[in-house]
Amino acid sequence: MAEAVRVRDATAADAPAIAAIWNPIIRDTVITFWLHARSPEEIARLMTERQAAGWAFLVAEGAELLGFASYFQFRGGPGYVHCMELTIYVAPGMQGRGIGGQLMRALEARARAAGVRVMLGATTATNAASIAFHRRHGYAEMGRIPDAGWKFGAFHELVLMGKRFGNDTSAGAG
Repeated sequence: MAEAVRVRDATAADAPAIAAIWNPIIRDTVITFWLHARSPEEIARLMTERQAAGWAFLVAEGAELLGFASYFQFRGGPGYVHCMELTIYVAPGMQGRGIGGQLMRALEARARAAGVRVMLGATTATNAASIAFHRRHGYAEMGRIPDAGWKFGAFHELVLMGKRFGNDTSAGAG
């Protein structure tokens, strides 16, 4: 029988487990262009900042923390308040079990409720699994940025995968 997975708001107590998932990805891959590991304290601050801004920072848990997800404003300034960028990471060995999909659906539900119009996933062009994951969830390629990231002595292309929610934003925000 599959392990029950619950998606909930992240708390500062989750930061060490999030670091345990995120830091090997930072350290060993070009999936992210971060160059240095993130401390649990830094993650807790990031989580607090995003949640205070009204953006989601979620975790998926079973017997242990299985993954995390967040969204945040794509670019600064009031003109971008309806365009968000998402991040989803699942613990090693837990991919392909639907955890990322649960996190995606929860993020999208929060974003829609908050009036988000466009959600973007920025992924390294060589990360075929991430591109396929986004496509399975209704995201389409919206752009490519050659040489956007520098890591491990090389430039890497960034692919922007996007989904329009079509929320009515005629009243404006911010």
